[in-house]
Amino acid sequence: MTAPLTHDASETDIAMMRRALLAAEHAAERGEVPIGAVVARGEEILAVAANEREATGDPTAHAELLAIRRASATAGGWRLTGCTLYATLEPCPMCAGAAHASRLSRLIYAAPDPKAGYAGTLHNVPADTRLNHTLLVEGGLLEESAAGLLRDFFQKRRRKREKAAETSLP
Repeated sequence: MTAPLTHDASETDIAMMRRALLAAEHAAERGEVPIGAVVARGEEILAVAANEREATGDPTAHAELLAIRRASATAGGWRLTGCTLYATLEPCPMCAGAAHASRLSRLIYAAPDPKAGYAGTLHNVPADTRLNHTLLVEGGLLEESAAGLLRDFFQKRRRKREKAAETSLP
């Protein structure tokens, strides 16, 4: 089960999540769903990414997966032991699996995902003790900021679609 943040988040955790939120904001500006991710080893950022599915046409170009790939390249190997993944939205099954497979030590996310969250909401892959590796999962760090970005993005998208539908009516 995902542990909500029950302690005061460290300055490093807050700074890293703010960096992930900045990446999410940039994604929204490019028309991507505003999700950002950072992989860090302590205070050292190994990678920052945002969703790139629209730009690349790649359904796997989620922020978390891209950040894990780039962090592995930076670290010189696939094992990210001692690293933390900061994500603005609770990871989906694919990204939760990648967090597990990369041997991250921690996963901290901002907003839960009631429709696809696999780090505590629908299932908790990273903390599943039946697997060969588990990692600490905490949710809720800067949740309102992340949820607000997503809410605004989808409201704008709906308004745009409604306006387009109105103008196309005979």
